[in-house]
Amino acid sequence: MVNVKIFQFNPLQENTYVLYDDAKNAIIIDPGCYFDAEKDQLASFIEKNRLKPRLLLNTHCHLDHVFGNKFIHETYGLELHLHHLEERVLELSPSIGLMWNLPFDNYSGKLHFIQPGSVLEWGGPVLQIIETPGHSPGSISFYQSEEELLIAGDVLFRESVGRTDLPGGDPNQLLRTISQTLYALPNSTRVYSGHGIPTTIGHEKLHNPFVKG
Repeated sequence: MVNVKIFQFNPLQENTYVLYDDAKNAIIIDPGCYFDAEKDQLASFIEKNRLKPRLLLNTHCHLDHVFGNKFIHETYGLELHLHHLEERVLELSPSIGLMWNLPFDNYSGKLHFIQPGSVLEWGGPVLQIIETPGHSPGSISFYQSEEELLIAGDVLFRESVGRTDLPGGDPNQLLRTISQTLYALPNSTRVYSGHGIPTTIGHEKLHNPFVKG
């Protein structure tokens, strides 16, 4: 069984995810913890539940999803896994943070590039890597078929979709990603987005005003 813990962090109200199994193996996805109190909250949850962090993952590398990468790396010794097209996005994030008056120290450790179509093994049920560009050039989603859950980043939200006006965004590509890739998943698939509350593929097919199923 995969347990999903959601934290809402930083001024942009980003969703940080900790996935963990019954054996306490854990993965941390898009750590957006910006303030010290947020970092303490995340670390306290991991310690209280005696979790064993195994992987650090980014769905994409816009600044609100990477604020905590360095903290996770230094605290748990994890190196970052991401799509290779997000490397440049990651490099630019600190300068964009200054523009938003949100300065931060970027992750500078080793990068591990994830291949779409592959699987990630972390001790719990394997995660399939789905390439989901459009919001960002190298956006990826993490899918667990037996549990019917999808960590979708900023591609698909409850009755909304990700913005495409940031560098590397492509509205036509985003709509293709949702209609051809995500909507091909079972209707019962739970979708955990980078912002807002969870939804399901079936709900979005019926109610998403941007991409009807």
